[in-house]
Amino acid sequence: MTPDSHDAPSGAALALDGQGGCIAEARHWAAGFLVRMLVERGIIVSQRAVELTQLVVSELVTNAQKYAPGPVLLDLRIAGGLVEVRVWDGDPVLPVARAADAGRVGQHGLGIVLAVCQGFEVMRELVGKRLTARLTLGDDTPGVLGGSQ
Repeated sequence: MTPDSHDAPSGAALALDGQGGCIAEARHWAAGFLVRMLVERGIIVSQRAVELTQLVVSELVTNAQKYAPGPVLLDLRIAGGLVEVRVWDGDPVLPVARAADAGRVGQHGLGIVLAVCQGFEVMRELVGKRLTARLTLGDDTPGVLGGSQ
C-alpha cells in the first residue's frame, strides 16, 4: 500500500430495481463495501460509520423507491476520511425536508439524513436527480472495525 492510498478515491456502484427487497439489499451491500475498504485498503471505518451509512442508505433508497418508482443507482465513494452515499433516481422532483412533527407518522427520513451527515446536496441530472450525503468514517467512540483507533 502506498503512503497516499488512503487519499485516493475508492468507490463502487449498485444498480437496484426499485422493488421491495432493494432497501435491505442496499443496506447489506453498503456495510460490505465499508468492510472491503478496511480489508483491501486499510481504511479505518468506525462501527458508528457503518451504522450511519446503512441508515442513510436505507432512508435515501426508501425515498427513491416510494417517490420515484423505477430503477435506483446507489454509489458509495471514500475520499478524505468521508464516505459519500450517492443515490440516483429517475424523478426530477427535488426532495424537501419537512419540519419535525412528533405527531406525524412517517416523512422524517430526509430530516434524519440531514441530522447525521456532514454534508448533503441534491442535483438535478439530465434524467432524474442525485442525492449525495457525506459521513465521516471515524469517530471517538470504541467499536472500530478491525480494532480500536
